[in-house]
Amino acid sequence: MKRFITAALGRLNRQTPQLDPTSDAGIAARAFDRDFYLTTYPDVAEDGVEPLDHFMTHGWREGRDPNADFSVEGYLATFPQVAASGENPLVHSLVNGRPRTVPPESPLGYRFDIIEHQEPIEQRLGFLAREQVNPGSGADLAEALKSSQDGLRGLHLTLSHDDFSTNLGGLQLAIRREAAQVAAAGRDHLHLHCARPWPLVRQASEREPLGLVWNGKPIGAFWPETIIDTLGQVASAGSSGRSFAIHSLLGHAPDEVADILAAVGLRQGTFWLHDFASLCAGYHLLRNGVEDCSAPPPESAACGICHFGPWRARHTLGHARLFERLVLTVAAPSAAALSLWQRSSDLPAVATEVRPLASLKPRSAAPIPASGRPFRLAYAGLPLAHKGWRAFMSLAFNFTDDPRYEFLHLGATRDRSMPCPFVEVLGGPDNPQAMQEALEAAQADAVLIWPLCQETFSFVAHEAVAAGCALITGPDSGNVAAFVTAGEHGLVLPNEAALSKAFETGEILQLARAQRRPILYDLIYSALTLDLAKTPIS
Repeated sequence: MKRFITAALGRLNRQTPQLDPTSDAGIAARAFDRDFYLTTYPDVAEDGVEPLDHFMTHGWREGRDPNADFSVEGYLATFPQVAASGENPLVHSLVNGRPRTVPPESPLGYRFDIIEHQEPIEQRLGFLAREQVNPGSGADLAEALKSSQDGLRGLHLTLSHDDFSTNLGGLQLAIRREAAQVAAAGRDHLHLHCARPWPLVRQASEREPLGLVWNGKPIGAFWPETIIDTLGQVASAGSSGRSFAIHSLLGHAPDEVADILAAVGLRQGTFWLHDFASLCAGYHLLRNGVEDCSAPPPESAACGICHFGPWRARHTLGHARLFERLVLTVAAPSAAALSLWQRSSDLPAVATEVRPLASLKPRSAAPIPASGRPFRLAYAGLPLAHKGWRAFMSLAFNFTDDPRYEFLHLGATRDRSMPCPFVEVLGGPDNPQAMQEALEAAQADAVLIWPLCQETFSFVAHEAVAAGCALITGPDSGNVAAFVTAGEHGLVLPNEAALSKAFETGEILQLARAQRRPILYDLIYSALTLDLAKTPIS
């Protein structure tokens, strides 16, 4: 899941104060990218400080980069005299006209770099105390809910870690589709999320307000007890026609959740496996953020050396309490996700269901590029290490001069250090098929999906195949590898060495469109919880 800094970014979205253009700060401001800095270093956004001030006083000394084209560490490594002088490297570069440098990678590999710069959970929790939220009153909430004319008889209640109506991501888009189906059925939808970003299941002593989205519109934050009391007053007796789905428990306290549901007469509902937060505080199941662990027993030595190990017990106990209070059907977007969860969890689900978030419907033959065109490899999405960006970077840098290949990045954020074209793709509720359409227009031969973690579904994989692209992935990619194998949609290679070798030898060229003659598909999206069969409870 993404870091939840949208609110903080909004607070900081103001113009940099007027600066003396001859001062160090004024010189640095010429090349300082506020959006890049805030997105790359979310603790700065959460802390509420002026980004340029932070970079000039602390950031560059901590090795933080001012924009996507300039590496502080790389510059100081290239020009040790600047490091010895204590001068700000960006200012030195702008004044002296030094060339751009790329970040040096640790001799131990990029995974070591990730571990070295990992932000401890306790530090993330510490930043939360600085984010102020002003909860509304029960009267405010009752006023907002009065548009329901039937005493919330058709209410569908959902929970997740953030406001799906203002944030982007696979989980948020899934809830949007579920909300659209609820609205089409003429029912009310109330969504609850933590008002401040919270990386764990909360304990009862960690009192926090909850943000509410009512029929697609945010209506503010309220204390849990206010929500419980108000729902109890507004809702008619009984629960017939009502339903609920828990899409993420992050930021929620289990007993609060159960009490809120009880206020509208609900106890039986759905718990979705969009990730593996019910198995560990590290919801991607990445040991120290870099290696798939597949959720070993909590007492294992592997947990003892993991960044998330000390937090795992309190996190899983919170989920156990939720399953104790409620009667839950566990819904997984893929058989691969459900299988992993069942091997590692003893949570007492009353039933389990596999419900893919989308399916493929054949449409037509895909166009074949002109003869002689290089093999086009694309990366689709945000340039994040755990999504496979570093593997794509390695291929793009190592084979950029190889006439057999060309590389393309499609996404919302560009890495300007990359030696390949970038196509901006901005998906959202008004354009949910943006990535599929962009891949189809680009006629990419293949898309690299090389996540460090096991994906529970992967919309990108389905969008790529729908656009006529082959998939290249590794064995630890969860449902991506299962999807590729089951549908013969590409290659599952054993490791990054084999990936590089496939490009060196030209083996990868078997995935060219002219060789495969692929077809195009339409993506048929599910309605998520509303598609689930009713499970009788004894």
